[in-house]
Amino acid sequence: SDILNSVMTYVGNRIASKEADDDHNLGHGKAEYIYSMLISITMMILGLTLLIDSFKAIFNPSDYHFTIWLVIVCLITIGTKLILFIYTHSIGKKYNNLLVDANSKDHRNDVVITTFNLIAAFASLYGFYLLDGIVGIGISLWIVYTGFKIFQESYDVLMDKSISKETKDKVLKIIDEHSEVYKVQHFNATP
Repeated sequence: SDILNSVMTYVGNRIASKEADDDHNLGHGKAEYIYSMLISITMMILGLTLLIDSFKAIFNPSDYHFTIWLVIVCLITIGTKLILFIYTHSIGKKYNNLLVDANSKDHRNDVVITTFNLIAAFASLYGFYLLDGIVGIGISLWIVYTGFKIFQESYDVLMDKSISKETKDKVLKIIDEHSEVYKVQHFNATP
């Protein structure tokens, strides 16, 4: 899923950055949101898969095969994903890019998952095998929720969701204060 999400981020941003053409006179910017939705769907599928595996781990606990290599791989993964999260999060915020921000949240989720896997591995040394399943349920629900929020945000932009009624009323009140504006015939806005 990490490779797929990174490829979707790259492809989505390449398409979104294309200039307007005869077929797309407003540009290709909405590709960012389409690909963000695809990333959110992969996150939700991953979260649901993890949820199922976590329940299986609780009802059928199995021994962890603890090795030093497990610790090394987990620490390298955590460090790498943390760097990727910091980098993509800063780029996503700098350019207000939902697609890159969605990818950063995927990296953040990987840091959390791997950290708890490492904790569960150490807990298994003391015979506590249920921690893996219990923590997995919490993480999986969090991943599904994160994916759903990204999906919802992308969907709202793609469907041209309007601003709230309160914000619209405030804008119209400001417009009414200008005597040179006679009438507002059409009001179109997105959050």
